[in-house]
Amino acid sequence: MKVSIFITCLCDTFTPDVGKDTVQLLERFGCEVDFPAGQTCCGQPAYNSGYKREAVKGMKQMIEAFEPSEYVVGPSGSCVHMIKDYPRVLSEEPEWRDRAQKLADKTYELTQFLVDVLKVQDVGSTFKGKATYHPSCHMTRLLGVKDAPRILLENVKGLELIELPSGEDCCGFGGTFAVKNSAISGQMVQEKAAHIEETKADYLIGGDMGCLMNMGGSMRRNGQEVEVLHIAQVLNS
Repeated sequence: MKVSIFITCLCDTFTPDVGKDTVQLLERFGCEVDFPAGQTCCGQPAYNSGYKREAVKGMKQMIEAFEPSEYVVGPSGSCVHMIKDYPRVLSEEPEWRDRAQKLADKTYELTQFLVDVLKVQDVGSTFKGKATYHPSCHMTRLLGVKDAPRILLENVKGLELIELPSGEDCCGFGGTFAVKNSAISGQMVQEKAAHIEETKADYLIGGDMGCLMNMGGSMRRNGQEVEVLHIAQVLNS
């Protein structure tokens, strides 16, 4: 099975090790992985800020970059959902809409691909410690990936998974929301940090780097000693 990695901007810029863990996980289960060099931002920041024309340029670049791919897998529910939304965004351009639909149909978030396509529930990893999991908004509400991350984490040997109080509450990141509405966002992430503190967990795990960076920053400022990890880092341990 051939899989192309969609690295996402945040992973590429700030957490490249998450990309490495994603590749190693897929290779562990027999996938032949490549990295189309033509990929760029999925367009979500521009699109969600109202700059549709600028966003569409990036979307078309992404469609062309991944057109030859058999499957496309990314370590971000938020960014993968944006690709899933391309056909709607490009609905007034029939040729691009159809090409966008083909890309959307073969694009998956990492845990979704492992569980739903590769039919893997136990990746054979071991990770000792107490952790809580944050189900990010776009990944759960828009992409609809709720069970796959939990199934995989529950099968990690040595991991004690603690339920996060009010877990489905937004952390306040929301892409450009955190910039345009910083005061509200700041209060939201402080509430999230308080709920994480309640769990007494040593680790916070999630599937979207934007959310993890936002919560991690808040906890560092609070002096909370909680290590933030992308789920790929735990599954590849």
